[in-house]
Amino acid sequence: MTATVTVSPVTMGDGASISNDVFRRRALRRVILLIALCFGVVATSVVSLLVGQFEIPLRELPRILLLGPMGVSDLSESVIWQIRIPRVVLGLLVGAALGVGGALMQAVFANPLAEPSVIGVTSGAGVGAAAAIVFGWNFLGASTTPFLAFIAGLLTTVVVYGLARFDGSIRVINLILVGIAVNAVAGAAISFLVFLAPTTSREQIVFWQMGSLGGAQWSHVSVVSVIVAVGIAVALFLGRHLDVLSLGDKAASHVGVDVGRLRAVAIITATMLTAAAVSYAGLIGFVGLIVPHIIRTIAGPSNHLILPASALGGAVLIGLADIAARTVIPFADLPIGIFTALVGGPTFFILLRRMMRKGHGR
Repeated sequence: MTATVTVSPVTMGDGASISNDVFRRRALRRVILLIALCFGVVATSVVSLLVGQFEIPLRELPRILLLGPMGVSDLSESVIWQIRIPRVVLGLLVGAALGVGGALMQAVFANPLAEPSVIGVTSGAGVGAAAAIVFGWNFLGASTTPFLAFIAGLLTTVVVYGLARFDGSIRVINLILVGIAVNAVAGAAISFLVFLAPTTSREQIVFWQMGSLGGAQWSHVSVVSVIVAVGIAVALFLGRHLDVLSLGDKAASHVGVDVGRLRAVAIITATMLTAAAVSYAGLIGFVGLIVPHIIRTIAGPSNHLILPASALGGAVLIGLADIAARTVIPFADLPIGIFTALVGGPTFFILLRRMMRKGHGR
């Protein structure tokens, strides 16, 4: 008597079906992430418009917004259009710039713990701002300090890039090491300027180094918005190429990517975005570090998704930090950097521990 055994083969269709299911789940997760971030931007913006030393009822907000800036007649309308909307918009721009700048640097250095401060842009901007405050330079009026901070941040990055060049090429490790040295020199310069400064200027420098959106104006928004819009557009264009770069310099070169040029453009873009942000908002830490890393953990390694999601995530984080800065202590406007550090410090430690466990295979 012969026993018949029936075997059900695994067909190619079954494998394709599993692959399609994985792809659909991943795509759905990314869509949900982007929708959640967009909702977060809107929600934090609305709350930020309502809260503060002078609270605005929610029912009044639609009327005031529809009225427009030209129809301002009472205190609540003036607060919304002349103080809070510029502050909220500037915060969104600053957060987006820092988030995208961090994502670019992490892609360029192939290191999830990299951020723009690695190449000295923030410390350089700090030197420019401190010099303007200490020496009382005022050739551009109220825009002098942001302008000098922006220029100093760009020049510092140029110096780092130039010093890191060896034999006509630039290695990532050289950029990091030179950046560490330049950051140390810039830190010493800021300390020297603080020592020279009178008490009032010293307080200004310290407050600027902690970050704040206080004093935001429409003129600030107009300048920063142009730089951030151009920078993010360039970053989004680079997204696919950065995905190829993640395979390694040799692999990217084999498929026609000019690695040196790509890395240079990405660093310049990150520098411009970061310099624009810190020149008007001061030194705000951890946004460019933790936001892209969290986005990458949720959505995967694709830079063409990480970049826009980091812009939205950075905007949400700055919005939440600004709300906390204006509401934690009544009638006080605390530096934003306090709250980004409170969130970013523990988050950075958690991410670092996770990477250490992966490195040890546990």
